[in-house]
Amino acid sequence: MSGEDMVPGPQLVDKTALIFIIILFLLFLVALVGNGLIITALGSEWLQRRTLWPCDKLLVSLGASRFCLQWVVISKNIYIFLNPTAFPYNPVFQLLAIQWDFLNSATLWFSTWLSVFYCVKIATFTHPVFLWLKRNVSGLVPWMLLSSLGFSTFTTVLFFIGNQRMYQNYLKGGLQSWNVTRNAVRTYESLCLFPLKIVTWTVPTVVFIAGTVLLITSLGRHTKKLFFSISGFHSSRAQAHIKALLAFISFAILFTSSFLSLVLTASGMFPFGEFRYWIWQTVIYLGTAIHPIILLLSNRRLRAVLRRGCSSAHGTS
Repeated sequence: MSGEDMVPGPQLVDKTALIFIIILFLLFLVALVGNGLIITALGSEWLQRRTLWPCDKLLVSLGASRFCLQWVVISKNIYIFLNPTAFPYNPVFQLLAIQWDFLNSATLWFSTWLSVFYCVKIATFTHPVFLWLKRNVSGLVPWMLLSSLGFSTFTTVLFFIGNQRMYQNYLKGGLQSWNVTRNAVRTYESLCLFPLKIVTWTVPTVVFIAGTVLLITSLGRHTKKLFFSISGFHSSRAQAHIKALLAFISFAILFTSSFLSLVLTASGMFPFGEFRYWIWQTVIYLGTAIHPIILLLSNRRLRAVLRRGCSSAHGTS
């Protein structure tokens, strides 16, 4: 590291980084509460009825993966904050990386299948393949969940092999400091790990975007017809379509921003432990904090389940 790179006063950087760490912790709390409410609401529904709607199975799986992911994220960032000079592929990081890679991949896939499910159920296309999917998508949900776990396990194993190779090379190098090994590590990351991460993250993202674009297009057309109908903009159906449209657009924006943040972080533009790293950690997990709140506010069935749970709890007390 050159002298110019060290010009900013460490105290100023530490204070600014601390602000983003506090923001990250607040997002962590919001995500825990939001996803926890979804898990609690749908879990109580499952206990009462011994079954869940296919869509709710996807929702509770997404909520559970995000809930667990938040604990891994906060553990990882606390460790980085307390050990800023630690080698990024030491055993502690590898243990956290296994959990993070699996849960992050599962979250991407659950979000993707949720988008596909909504698209198939709500959109009004007449292609034979689409009509077949509309009739059978509910029965495909268990396979969506199993495939998500399978893909996540596979990518986690691949990432673990790459991380382990990095650590073995570090041991062969005589446990040199991170400043000495930084360039070699980043070269290996850019040649091997980065392309692998791009492929494994891009596949669900492309499927998500395709499903979301089809859904938003169909909803937009239907909302336009309702707008120009006799009932017009103020009809309850038009209002419901507009709310659904805004909810799916916000979901797409949050998902895409999270994906781009992951890609930029993996590319090395935001070095581990530095000030920029904390900014992007905040951006990455903004979606996991905001989207559960959007779901709770926009999903009528989820709100009804929560109200029933609150009323039953109040009745027992």
